[in-house]
Order: sequence, then C-alpha cells, then structure tokens
Amino acid sequence: MRWALVRVCLAVTVMVVVAFAVPLGLVVREMASDRAFSNAERQAAAIGPTLSITTDRTQLSRAMLSTDAGAAGRMALHIPPHGDRPEVELGHGRASRDEIEAVRRLGRSGISDVPGGSALLAPIALNSAETSIVEVFVSDADVTDGVTTAWIMLAGVGVALVVGAVAVADRLGVRLIQPAEQLADAALELGEGRLGVRVPEDGPTELKQAAVAFNSMADQVVRLLANERELAADLSHRLRTPLTVLRLNAASLGEGPAAEHTRAAVEQLEREVDTIIRTAREARPRTGVPVPGAGCDAAEVIRERMDFWSALAEDEGRPVSVAGIDRPVRIPVARVDLVAALDALLGNVFRHTPEGTAFSVDVHNGGDVVIVLVSDAGPGIPDPAAALARGNGDGRTGSTGLGLDIVRRMAEATGGDVRVGRSVLGGTEIRILLQLDGGRPEPGRRRRGAGRRR
Repeated sequence: MRWALVRVCLAVTVMVVVAFAVPLGLVVREMASDRAFSNAERQAAAIGPTLSITTDRTQLSRAMLSTDAGAAGRMALHIPPHGDRPEVELGHGRASRDEIEAVRRLGRSGISDVPGGSALLAPIALNSAETSIVEVFVSDADVTDGVTTAWIMLAGVGVALVVGAVAVADRLGVRLIQPAEQLADAALELGEGRLGVRVPEDGPTELKQAAVAFNSMADQVVRLLANERELAADLSHRLRTPLTVLRLNAASLGEGPAAEHTRAAVEQLEREVDTIIRTAREARPRTGVPVPGAGCDAAEVIRERMDFWSALAEDEGRPVSVAGIDRPVRIPVARVDLVAALDALLGNVFRHTPEGTAFSVDVHNGGDVVIVLVSDAGPGIPDPAAALARGNGDGRTGSTGLGLDIVRRMAEATGGDVRVGRSVLGGTEIRILLQLDGGRPEPGRRRRGAGRRR
C-alpha cells in the first residue's frame, strides 16, 4: 500500500509537471525568438533617419557601423536605382533578390530563412516611388539565446517537485502503513496463541476503528477460552464421583490379573481426569508451541505405557513388539502430551481391531527428527484423510474422531506431522514425525531415519 501510494503520487506529479513545464518551455522559446527579431527590427529602424536624409554610400556605411548589427557584419542595405543613381548594395546580404523584391513590392517586413539563421527584411520608404530594404541577420543562436538555461531550470524545478511529492507521499504512506502493519503483526501473534497482544488505537479513522474492533475481538476470545477452560474443568470434576465409586468397586474385586488391570486402569483414569482439571484451570492457555527446555524421554514413556498395554494385550492374545527404546530419546513434547497420544493410538488398536490382532511400536531417532510408528495387523483405515480430520467420528463404532487429532496437534506443535498408511503387518500404520529443532520439514523431503525397519 505504501509503494502504491508513492507510485500514484509520482504519476500524478509527473503529469502535472509535464502539463505545465512543456507549454512553459515552448513559451520561453517563443519569447526568445520574439526578443531576437524585435531587437533586429530596432536595429533596422535605427538606420531609417539616415536613409531619409541621404543615400550617400559613405554616410550610410558610417550609419550602419554605428549600430550593433552593422558593426557585427549582420546588416545590409538594398537601395534601388533611381534616375542617374545606380543601385546601392551595402553590407553582406544573405537574402535572395526575389525575396527582397517581394518585400519591396508588399511594403511590409518579412523574414527569410538563410543559412545559419534568418534574415529580417524591413522596407523603408525613401520617397513615394522608392523603397529601400534593410536586411538584418538573426542567427539561430540569437533565436535560442537563454532557452537552454530556462529549460534546465524548469527541469530542475520539475524534478524537485517530483522528489518532494514522492517524499511527502512516502511519509504519508508510512503513517498509514504503520497502524496496518501493527494490526497484521498482532493478528499473527494472536493466531500463534499470544492472547495478550493488543493494537494501539491510533492512525487514520478507518484503521483506528479496525484496531478497536481487533482489541474487542481479542478480549472476546480470551473470555471464550476462559469459559471453555472452566467448562472443561467443571465437566471433568463431575467425573470424580463416579470414579470414586468405580475405584471402591475395583478394590473389592479381590486378587488376580484382571482385578489388578482394572485397578490400574481406574488409577490411570483418575490421573488423566486430574491432569485435565489442572490444565483447564491454568491461567495461561496453551499455545501449541513447544517451550524451550521442556520435553521428555520418549523411550521411557513408551516403555511405561507398553507395560500397561502389554498386560491387556496378553489377556486378548495380541502379539506385541517394541523397537528403538533401548536408549534415551529426548523429544520437545511434554510427558503428559506424549502419554495422551500413545494411549489414544493404542486404545484405537484395542477398540477397532479384533482380539488376537498383533501390533507394534517402533521409535526411529534420526538426529534432527524422531519418528514413532504405531502399526497393527487389523483391517486398516479406508480413508486416512477423513480419519485425520478432527471430529470425524462414527457413532456406530464408538469413535469420537478426536484420538488422531490429539496426535496430530502434538506432532504439529514441534513442526512435524502425522501420516496414516498401510503397515508391514497388513493393517494401519500411524507415523508420527517430531521435529527436534522446531522447524517445519520441507514437502517431499526424505528425512534420515524415516525408512521403516522391523
């Protein structure tokens, strides 16, 4: 917008300067030409009194030399013959005889084009029958004297006007653009999750109104998020009572693997509900951007969660394999987020595949990325794109459609992504790519460690 304003001002100023400077330059040239020929007419008129007194060659030569044009050799006299007096020609004449006779016959001044300039032919009557012609040479330099200087001055004034107009337009553009840039930067920061950003309410009226509307919208977003957190906390808190009853009932189940698994599941559910309540009660909303220094050991978390899910898999006769967790793998993801993502994926395996279906979890550490593969030997996912869309659950199968969305948001918070494909086991493979440097992978670029291995 700033440069558009400068270009418009430049175009308008140039048109105005051209509209005034070109006619003014032509007028200057015409004035210089008129001045040169007026001076020539005065020079010709100065010899008129001498011609009215005498036609003596000597006297006329002295009179011609007394004028500037005569002294410079630019004046000539053409006196026709009369009686016994022959024709008198004084000075260096440049006009042709036909042109001289035409002026003498018409009785008014004329201008003849001659080499190097023009010749002014002025008739002066000696008597009723005789008319002499005074020829004054006007060079091209005299006609254009001062024109170049005037044009240079006009061009300088025009350039100064254009530069000044561009400078003023640029300053005006900055004054208009700064509030717009502040509004755009604030919108980007708000989109990144910094809800405390506000825009100064200054600048032109329209931008000031936009800033007021943006600030009002940001306040409304903060209020809506606060209400959403309170609602999530309240809904989660309501689960405590049925969870308490469930825990008491689980405690009375006695001993055995099934009872232990049930009690462990109830404890895990209580921990998750507590985590939801604490997260919802936080004053600062989560932005989805990893906090520098925060993270967890993915290998440790996977070992812990696989210990839990392997027990359930043993009850259902599911073969389980785990790879890549024999050494620490640090990732910029909070432990609670990784636990939630793993539980969502492994829970989907148990809910949507038949008993006895094998599954595996592989971890690949490529240096700058970490890839977690969760594979199963189930029927697979017919439409991976629809499965990754938030809320695309099927009520007939008991799916809410939020499990893969939890995983996707965790991966995208690090600059990575999630992909759904066909696993080597014959079923579904969920590939979670986690960036360790927070940068986004280039589309189509193959990462180290991105190959599948079993």
